[in-house]
Amino acid sequence: MRILIVEDEADLRNGLVKLFREEGYAVDAAANGIDGLQKAKDFEYDAIVLDYMMPGIDGREVLRRLRSVKRTPVMMLTARNSVEDRVVGLDLGADDYLAKPFVQQELLARLRALVRRNHSVGGATFTIGGVVIDTVARRVTKAGEPEALTGREYALLEYLAHRRGAVVTRAELYEHLFDENEDTLSNLLEVHVCNLRRKLGTELIRTRRGMGYEIPAGN
Repeated sequence: MRILIVEDEADLRNGLVKLFREEGYAVDAAANGIDGLQKAKDFEYDAIVLDYMMPGIDGREVLRRLRSVKRTPVMMLTARNSVEDRVVGLDLGADDYLAKPFVQQELLARLRALVRRNHSVGGATFTIGGVVIDTVARRVTKAGEPEALTGREYALLEYLAHRRGAVVTRAELYEHLFDENEDTLSNLLEVHVCNLRRKLGTELIRTRRGMGYEIPAGN
């Protein structure tokens, strides 16, 4: 999944980038509202983590302008946690609201919930043949035994599972799984698909030539 972080505090922004990448997310970042709004409009993100108070265009204005063109899930981060502030943010279209300072595990859990609600296909667990994908624990088992996946392998598998029965183009997968600093012209995607087939079974993910990849609905 691809996440955008819009946060003017450099230490927090860099810490969030590191945290999300360690969890297997592709991450882009912006240090101000102007750049953040432009990226949010230009790319397809699975969720945006948006600071409430920033110089220039603040998070409220970013959200207001973004909601006129896109419904990307937004979690607002803020040091201001009054009821009035929360109401304003939610009324502008924020999907969740987390006060600073926050616990990292709560942030990650809330982010996963946002992504699940946005995809709105199935529940928190997918069962595909003998493979079970637990999107809350971010754990995969095969025939009851845990399978060790890399963060990127897991992200690819979960994304295809959310779209089970539909062909997902390579362009869409690159858009959601690789950030702006990665070379999307490489064969990284094919390598990850090959690794998943080796670990979970060759029939789990099917190639639709000239189109993309699919986890068939009947699996």
